[in-house]
Amino acid sequence: MSNEPAVTPDDIERAAERIGDRARRTPVIEHGPLTLKLELLQHAGSFKTRGAFNRVLSEASLPAAGLITASGGNHGAALSYVGSQLGVATEVFMPSTSPAIKRANIERFGAAVTVIEGYYDDAQQAANERQQQSGALMIHPYDHPATVAGQGTMSREIDEQVGGFDTLIVATGGGGFMAGQAAWFRDRVRIVSVEPETSQCLRAAKLAGEPVDVPVSGLAADSLGAKRLGAVPWSIVRHFVDEAVVVSDDDIRSAQRELWDEFRLIVEPGGAAALAALRAGAYVPALAERVVVVVCGSNCDPATIAA
Repeated sequence: MSNEPAVTPDDIERAAERIGDRARRTPVIEHGPLTLKLELLQHAGSFKTRGAFNRVLSEASLPAAGLITASGGNHGAALSYVGSQLGVATEVFMPSTSPAIKRANIERFGAAVTVIEGYYDDAQQAANERQQQSGALMIHPYDHPATVAGQGTMSREIDEQVGGFDTLIVATGGGGFMAGQAAWFRDRVRIVSVEPETSQCLRAAKLAGEPVDVPVSGLAADSLGAKRLGAVPWSIVRHFVDEAVVVSDDDIRSAQRELWDEFRLIVEPGGAAALAALRAGAYVPALAERVVVVVCGSNCDPATIAA
């Protein structure tokens, strides 16, 4: 792959035009000295809807077999929603380690679901085999330029909503969401990636100088549990992600509880990871630093937070 970033701000502008009003413009709120971008209020409960719409709409035509993907849950729900909105059949392969509520969220929009024993990468392998048989269009959750450009439309919104801030803090799974934000802002703001201690493919890639395989486990593995950073995301984050920090499962649980106590927001573990980095001291802002934290997903059982 070229050393040049695979996605540019112009690609994100085109994605925003393509998606139009199919994705929600999610709000921002103040939380003490922080600004929270509430992307968990997106259709299907996460940012993934942006990338899924742009990826599908960027195709000149779609096969009769429709769409197929592998997902820990959020991308599957997003693609199922996109399929329902566009009238396209959708098939999702998901790992057994994902919460049952995520399967229910996929199915409520009409996609067919197959559960595969293991983690995301096991589901991806099974989806690849099925795609070879069916001829459906594979919509990868994070490793495609059109998907990354769609995710970047969130930062385009932030630019319009919040002026003059210094740092954007974003949770990372396979890297598509992080890459979209980095592709938009480039060097204009500090970009901080947050991963669980038990699943940290972006941090490992930065340390190794290239994507490498990492072990996957822990509380947020269903959304932040990619075994290896995507090649398309790597072409971007290698240039524009300034810091890669990690948090513990306990840190994530505390951030989930804070968002419930303060705002009555049901936030899944991956969605709370960015805030956890600040609360646990994994990232410490300077005294006058203006920070935007992305709260990116809501697909979990409320009883795991509010009990």
